[in-house]
Formats: sequence, structure tokens, C-alpha cells
Amino acid sequence: MRRKYLLGICTLILALLVTACGGNSGDNESKESPASSGQAASGEASAPASEKASDEVVTLKFMGWEVSPLESESVKAGLKIFEEQNPNIKVEYTTIPGGTAYIQKMQAMMLGNEAPDVFFIQSDYYRDFVKRDYLLDISNYVSTDFEAGDLVQSAVDLSTVDGKYYGIESCIVAPVLYYNKAIFDKAGIPYPPSKPGEALGWDQFVELSKKLTDKESGQYGVYGLENYYMTTAEIISNGGNWFNGDYTASAANTPEVKEVLQKIKDLREVEGASPEAKLLQNSGMSAAQMLQTGKIAMLVDGSWALQEISHMDFPVGMAVLPKFQNAVTHGQAHLHSAWANTKHAEEAWKLVKFLSSEEYQLMNVKAGLWLPNRKSLFSEEGISKWLTPGVHPDSFKDLIPYFTESAVYPYSMLASQQMQNDTNAELDKFFFGKQSADDTSASIEKMVNEDFTKLK
Repeated sequence: MRRKYLLGICTLILALLVTACGGNSGDNESKESPASSGQAASGEASAPASEKASDEVVTLKFMGWEVSPLESESVKAGLKIFEEQNPNIKVEYTTIPGGTAYIQKMQAMMLGNEAPDVFFIQSDYYRDFVKRDYLLDISNYVSTDFEAGDLVQSAVDLSTVDGKYYGIESCIVAPVLYYNKAIFDKAGIPYPPSKPGEALGWDQFVELSKKLTDKESGQYGVYGLENYYMTTAEIISNGGNWFNGDYTASAANTPEVKEVLQKIKDLREVEGASPEAKLLQNSGMSAAQMLQTGKIAMLVDGSWALQEISHMDFPVGMAVLPKFQNAVTHGQAHLHSAWANTKHAEEAWKLVKFLSSEEYQLMNVKAGLWLPNRKSLFSEEGISKWLTPGVHPDSFKDLIPYFTESAVYPYSMLASQQMQNDTNAELDKFFFGKQSADDTSASIEKMVNEDFTKLK
């Protein structure tokens, strides 16, 4: 699911996204440790029985964050359906601010043994919460009462820790390329491709961006690549990654990573085809508004931005990102999890299952905020259930393989947020300062490997 753009420049919800999908809700709070209340630790496969009589109405506390009013309304509408289907369960839903504030609140609630029964959790904090025994092991429920085989592979990779489920990813969100069709039409330039097999090579993309740049009129070719979330997709495209294959060490100090960093920076500093961050800040516009008003011809942003962009009054297109070696994006989203100390495990599972259902997912998918994480919803029959004219651009179907084959977002596979924070700080020094790509990559590698040592 939720999350938020680096330096507040673009309209992401990242935190998330690293979150992206992302959300906030909650009148409840957290816990200390399963063992402290006599409950099974999260490493055990069995789930505790609910403490209720057969005819008792159970009230579940459910907490999340708000990415947009539309998402919150969708959550509330979904909960109404859930309560109608489960008349013995009532859900109290609350939201608090997302990002760091949400995590700090959740951790305090966990330590105070007052956590909500069910909650959103950012993908890049998920494994940290599993390590701390904060989350209910729902593996038995998944194996007997959920079609896990219908999840796309990145959702399975993200949701499972050592083969066990402690939550289920809410959807998919992924970096993509948006463009203003009117600018391309006026220049007589073909639109960038939406089919992964036709993705532009990096050099082709640079030339396209330069053609669409007219500094006299204040128009630039592209914006949004100087952000760790988007940069990560290009690094994976170049055959690299921030980490080695089993996520035990940094792989930042490699030719694949350094090439991507330097070429993205050169797009602005050498080619002049991308604006400085201060242009966005000084304009008082969001990145989407810059695209709408023609200040930029193309925007690299998360798929979640389609919800906002589709409501703007301009002809928008979507395309795959430029590639270095392979056309690829990464997928992640917030997860829905239950608290390890909940007294209503069975009811909490029912809510988690509903929040992962097609019925619930489609409300936000139709609006352009989410992408499905179910294989069946990417079939021809499945696509017909959610593809919405006026929201999804004409070429959107061409992007389907891009999403179903998305790589897992690497930071979601770690039990440490510090690695992401350290990487961001060094990338700031590179993109917005004078630190070289060599020094940046070496510094990231050193700091991240020190972070890995602390995890042992």
C-alpha cells in the first residue's frame, strides 16, 4: 500500500512507498511483545483463538493513514460492506498522519500493549515489525482460507518472511512515465512507448527529452528521476541493485549503480533537459501541475499519481520508463496486518482477508490510485472489471506486463529502515551537492554494510 516524495518535490505518497499505496487510520495502539502477554510469538505458525462467545459482537480496532480523501472514503465504503457480510464484527477505523509519524505512533502503541487489531504497515517497515514480534503469524489462515497462488510474484515476495505470512500486500504501485500529449502533438513527436518490449533506451530518452526542452518558454523535457524511489527502478533496469541477491550486503558500489546515478544527473546538469528542484519549489506547483501546465513534457512518478492526474484538464498518457539494459519497474505497497496480541485473531484475519479481496481492491483500482496484485485481475476478464475510460489512458493495457512482472522493491525486503535513510542522505549530496558518483556509491556501501552488521 501507502508514502511521499523526496524533498517534498513530487506528489508521491512514498514513504512508502514506499508506500505507496499507503493510508492511515486508527484509534488503537501497539504492543510490547507477544511473549509479555503469554501469546505465541510471531514465529509460531498457529494463531490464538478469539476470546468471544459465539453470539457476541466483536469490535475490531483498525488503523491506517490517509493518502487522499478518495482512499479514505473507499476504505469506509469497504468496511460497510465487510460489516454487512459479518454482522457479528464491528470495525472502528481511524487515521493518523502517515510516514514517520505513523510508525512512531504504532511503535508507541505496540510498546504500550494498546495496538489496533488490524492496521496498515508500510512495506519498508514490515520486516522490522516482524522481527520485533509485533505481527500475528497468519500463515495457517492463508494456507486454508486464501488463494495466495493468485498473487503476483512481487506481492508474494514482499508478504512472506521465511515462507510465512504476517500480512498481505494491499495492491501494487510502481514507477511509470507520464506525459502531456498536447506537448508531443504540438511538436509532432511520437508518444513514448507503453509496451515494455518497445521501451526507449537511455540515449534515446535523453534525445527525446532534449527535443522537448525549450528553456525560453520555460519548458523542460522530463522531471522526477532524481528521487531514490525512481532511481531504484533505473538501477534495476541496468542489471544492478542496492543490495546483493540475498539482501545481506550492499551492492551500491558497482558500475551498474554508478552509471545510472551519473546519467540521471547529467540529464539535468549536462544535457539541460530536466529542471532543478528549486524550479518546482519556486513555482508553487506540484509535479503533476507542472506537467499539466506544460512546464515539463514528461514526469516520472508513481502509478498512484494517476488518480490525481486523471482529474486534471489535459490529455495525459502513460508509458514505460526508459531502460538501460531491460525494461523493468518495481512493485510494492503497504500491507494489511494484524497485531500479534489481538484478542480477536479470527475476526482480525477475516478483516485482513477482506482488505485483500478483489471486491475491496477494485474500488481504488478503478480510481487509478492502486494497481491489482492478483493475477486474475490482469486477465482479459479481470481487466474488464476495473479499466476505466477517463481514468486509465488509452494505452494503459500495454503496460500490464510491466506491472505483473515488476521486480520487488528492494527496501521492502529489509528489516532496517536506517539503510534507506542513509542512502537518501548520500543521494542528496550527489544530486543536489557536489559529491561524486564514486564517492556516493562507496559511502552508501560502507554505511549500509555497517547497518547490516548491526542487524546480526
